[in-house]
Amino acid sequence: MRSLPRVVLVAAVVVGGGVPLATTAANARESTTAMLEERVYVETSVDTDNNGRLDRVAIDISRPAGSTRVPVVFEHSPYVKGLNTAPNYNPNVDRLPQEGLFGLTAAGGVDALRPAPDLPDWYDDYFVPRGYAVVMGHSIGTGDSDGCPTTGDRNETLGATAVIDWLNGRAKGYNASGSEVQASWSTGNVGMIGISYNGTLPNAVAASGVAGLKAIVPIAAISRWYDYYRANGLVVAPGGYQGEDADVLAKAVVGNASRCSGQLANLTRDQDRVSGDATAFWQQRDYLRDANKVTAGVFVMHGQADWNVKGQQYAQWWEALKANNVPRKIWLHRGGHGAPSRTDYQATVLKWFDYHLKGIDNGIMTEPKAEVQFPDGTWQRFADWPDPAARDAVFRFGATSATAPGTLTLNGTGGEVKQTFVDNGRTTNATSLVASPDSANGSRLVYRSEALPSQVKLSGTPRVTLRMAVENRKDANVTALLVDYGGSTPVIVTRGWIDPQNRAGSTSGQAVVQGQEYDLTFALQPKDHVFAAGRRIGLVVISTDYDYTLRPTAGTQLRLAPGQSSVTIPLTGVSQPNGDFSVSVNPASGTGVPGQTITTTVSTATTSGSPQPLTLTATGLPTGATATFTPATVTSGAQSTLSIALAQNTQPGNHAITIRAQGTSTAKTAGYTLQVPVVDNGCLNRNDTRVPIPDNATVESSVRISGCPQAPSATSKVDVDIEHTYQGDLVVTLVAPDGTPYVLHNRTGGSADNIVRTYTVNLSAEPAEGLWKLRVQDAATNDVGAIRAWALNMR
Repeated sequence: MRSLPRVVLVAAVVVGGGVPLATTAANARESTTAMLEERVYVETSVDTDNNGRLDRVAIDISRPAGSTRVPVVFEHSPYVKGLNTAPNYNPNVDRLPQEGLFGLTAAGGVDALRPAPDLPDWYDDYFVPRGYAVVMGHSIGTGDSDGCPTTGDRNETLGATAVIDWLNGRAKGYNASGSEVQASWSTGNVGMIGISYNGTLPNAVAASGVAGLKAIVPIAAISRWYDYYRANGLVVAPGGYQGEDADVLAKAVVGNASRCSGQLANLTRDQDRVSGDATAFWQQRDYLRDANKVTAGVFVMHGQADWNVKGQQYAQWWEALKANNVPRKIWLHRGGHGAPSRTDYQATVLKWFDYHLKGIDNGIMTEPKAEVQFPDGTWQRFADWPDPAARDAVFRFGATSATAPGTLTLNGTGGEVKQTFVDNGRTTNATSLVASPDSANGSRLVYRSEALPSQVKLSGTPRVTLRMAVENRKDANVTALLVDYGGSTPVIVTRGWIDPQNRAGSTSGQAVVQGQEYDLTFALQPKDHVFAAGRRIGLVVISTDYDYTLRPTAGTQLRLAPGQSSVTIPLTGVSQPNGDFSVSVNPASGTGVPGQTITTTVSTATTSGSPQPLTLTATGLPTGATATFTPATVTSGAQSTLSIALAQNTQPGNHAITIRAQGTSTAKTAGYTLQVPVVDNGCLNRNDTRVPIPDNATVESSVRISGCPQAPSATSKVDVDIEHTYQGDLVVTLVAPDGTPYVLHNRTGGSADNIVRTYTVNLSAEPAEGLWKLRVQDAATNDVGAIRAWALNMR
C-alpha cells in the first residue's frame, strides 16, 4: 500500500432550498482488509519509440487477498514519477505568427516552467477494503513504462486499453523477471478515474469502445486537445501555463528523453503554432469524434473556476454523451482545477462504480443528472445541464458615438456608428481593461445592459457575433469578455477568443483584408453564474488577452460595428420585450464565382408578443451583385430565400453583407459572409462524399482535375480522412489517371483508429488532367470503416 498522505475533503453540501443532500457513512476506512501488491508490465500493440519491440506499460496493483474475483478501479497517469524541467514558449511576439502565412514573420522563444500536479492518493485505501482492486498505470512513455509520450493521441489510448485487455485476459502481462502473469483475480469489469491528464485518459479510453470498461469518472478532464492549446484558430494557453504546448507537456512527462528525441521533435513540428488551425494532428486527439463508441457510464466532474482545463471541455463532452444516450451524471463545483470538496464525494464515486461494475441497484441512476455549486457554496440539482429552464436572450450592441461606452439591449437596433480601439494587451491584462466602464478607453470597447430589475442566472454557453475589421495588420487576436458589473469590482464571468482568419471555421484560415468587415461568431466558455438584481451585464471586446493569447507588439487597430453585433446568453429569469422577433441566416456564409447565383435561408422567429410583418433588405453587396428575397416581406416566424446573383465584374474577396428585418417598431440584423474566390487554376479538387469500407473489401473515391495549366508539383498534397477501427488492416493508394499507383499507407499503425493526415507525393512525372482515385483496401477481417473525405492539391 502506498503510504502517501490522504486528502481530506470536507464542505457543507446543500441544495438550493437549504436542505442537506443525503450522505453516507461509507467514508470510514476499513483497514482490516488484507491487501496484496504487485508490479506487472503489460504488452501493448504499439512501438512508439521505434525500437522494434512492442511497448510495455508498467502498472502497480493493490487488491484484496484471497481467491475472490473483484472489479478494478484503474487510474492511468503520466505523472507517476513526477515532471521534468520543460521550458515554455515565449508568448511575447513582434507580430502574430499567422500573419506570416501571408508574407510576414514572427518570433518565438522559451521561458517558464510547469509545476508538478498534486495527485489524488486515496483510491487503494478506500476501494480495496470495499471489494475492488486498484491499478495505477504509468502512461506510455512515462514513469517505468516503455515508449514515448505523444500528448493525447491514439498511441496513449492504446497504452491504457492494453491494461483493460490484460484484466480481461486479452493481452499479455509480465513480472519483473519476465514470466507471464495473468489477472485471474479480475472480473474484467473496470472503472477509470483521475484528475486532469489522469482524467483525460479515461475519456480517451471510453471513446475507444474497449470491452470491459464499465464506468469512468473524468475530473477536470480534456475531451478535445485542440481546445486545450488553441481556440478558433488562435494559440491560446491553458490558464496558469502561458506558453505551454503539446510538445512542452510531452517533454515534461517523458521517461527517457534521449530515446524519444525524434518523437518529441515530431510533436514540435506537427502541432503548428503558426496557423493555429485544427489540423490532422489535433483531429487525432479529438475524443468527441468517437463519442458514439462510448458504452461506459460517465460521471463528469469539473470546476467552474477551472481555467486550466476550460469549461468547453466538459460541456462539449456532455453534449456528445447526451447525443449518444450514454448513461451520465455531472457535478460542477465552484472551485478550480481539481475535485469537488463534498463530504459525499468518495461515497458517490463508490455508488457510481458499485452500480456499473458490480450491478448494485443503489438508486444513483434515478438521481437528478446534474448538480451545480454556486459561489455561496450551495448546490442545486437539475434534471440536466444546462438548466433546462434557461432560454437564449439576444442582447444587441448599441452606440451613439465613436468613443463613448455602448449599450446592451434586448430590443435595440444598434445604429450605424462604428467604434475603434487599439490593442495594448501585451502590457495590460483583462482585469484592468474591464475596469472603469463609464469612461472611454482606447484599448477596449464596453457595452452594458441597464441595471437588472431582478436576478437572472446564466446556465450554459454564451455566444457572440462581432462585426469587425482589422485596420492596419493582416490579423489580430479578438477576445470577448462577459462581465458582471455593479459591485465594487467588475467580475469577468467568462471569455472566448477567435482568429479573424478562422472566421469560417477552425480547420483552415482565410486571408484578412485590412479594413474589410467580417462577422466573427464564436462561443465563450460555458458557465453557471447569477447576476444579482441591480447588477449590469457587460460585454467587453479587447484584442490580446494577456494571460492566454500570444502577445504581439501593441498597435493593432480594430473596428467594430455595434449595429451588427450581439451576444446571446442562456438565462433564466429574464423578461423578453413584448412584440419582439429575431432573424438569422443559415448557412451564414457562401462561396460563388462571377456569373453564379448562390442562395441561403433567412429565418425569423417571434420571441415575444404577437407575430408581425417584416420587410427584408440587404446591404454591403459587392459591385455588380444583386440580392433578391423570396418573399421580400414575411411574418415573423416564417422564412425567406435570399438569392445573390454575381456579375462578371464582381471582385474577389470576402464581403460582409447585412441582412436587415424591419418590423413595426424595431429592426434586427444578421450577417452573411459572401466569399468570391480568385478562380482556381484547376489544380486542386476534393471529394466529401462518404464511401463505406466493408470488411475485406476494396473501395474507391475519385476527383477530376480539369484545367490545370501546369505539371503536378513534386510536393503535391493528398489530404486523407478515413474512419476505421484498425489502421493495420488498410492499404491506401492514390491512383493516377493512367493507372500508376502511389501507396500512401501500407498496413501500419496496428489497432489504432482512423487515418487523418496529409501525405506529400511526387507527382511531377504525371499529367495533371483526368480522373484521380483514392483506393482503400481492407486487407483483414473483423473491422469496417469509411472514406469520410479526401482532397488532391497539385500546386
